[in-house]
Amino acid sequence: MSLEACLPAELRGPTTTITRIAAGLSGAGVYRVDAAGQAFVLKVASESEALVDWRRRLHIQELAAKAGLGPRVIHVDDASRAVVTAFVVDRSFPAFYFDPRTREAALAQLGRTVRRVHELPLPSDADASNPRELLAAVWSELASFAVPVFVGEAVQRALTEEPPALERALVLSHNDVNPSNVIYDGEQVLLLDWNAAGKNDPFYDLAAISIFLRMDEGTCQRLLAAYDGQPSTLSSRFWYTRRLVAALCGATFLRLARDSGHAGAAGETLDSTPSLGDFYQRMRAGLLSPATGEGQWWFGLALVKAGVVPPG
Repeated sequence: MSLEACLPAELRGPTTTITRIAAGLSGAGVYRVDAAGQAFVLKVASESEALVDWRRRLHIQELAAKAGLGPRVIHVDDASRAVVTAFVVDRSFPAFYFDPRTREAALAQLGRTVRRVHELPLPSDADASNPRELLAAVWSELASFAVPVFVGEAVQRALTEEPPALERALVLSHNDVNPSNVIYDGEQVLLLDWNAAGKNDPFYDLAAISIFLRMDEGTCQRLLAAYDGQPSTLSSRFWYTRRLVAALCGATFLRLARDSGHAGAAGETLDSTPSLGDFYQRMRAGLLSPATGEGQWWFGLALVKAGVVPPG
């Protein structure tokens, strides 16, 4: 079946262009569609994805879209497991957040957006996320891959320390709130890629974005206050979740680096590993890319380090 056949009839024609944007980790193909003077995004699931799983994820995506938390769903082709959504022009959430003039407004909007995600109805068939089990699985795959000592120590701590008791009810969590999935259209914050969404501790999304945006303790506290709509205190459960997320995300990128052919550790230490801020600078300068094995390696190490070194 052609890609154009996945589009609604009104978007097919001789002037329609379809350009590949990316291939997700799930194997899905993502394309930009230009038709009828407008732009859209076409996402076609991997053929290996079970139809029942695709429909479950689609239901969550549609819930988010109807709530204004994700791009509007234009068309669904059940037979080819394809979804067409509106193309949202991204004005850059990082630019919004890191500009001192708009930082607090961005932080407040981010916190409220995550809260609205967690207020979505939790489908009865939503996957239950277990970050510790995911980390254990990823770590087992890295058993024969050489990583720095501090990585192993961080992972073992995340896997063996006793989790503080849950403080809040489980919610529908996005489970992949990182800067590449957070867009800002000039008025509101939207989230992309709902494939990993499922039942989880609400601290998971908050901890994840706090790591990727390099939030210090005071900023984490203001994020949580925006989420709660009132002053809040950072608990041991939040910090535990932050360490767990850093280890999981870091180990995941190290696995990607291995799969991309990276040779593994060559004497790296905690001190010699660049911080996330340093990694982002090198990425902006074109020296590293998370699409390559070398970039995935240093991104993974920097993420693990972010969970080991207390935010300054």
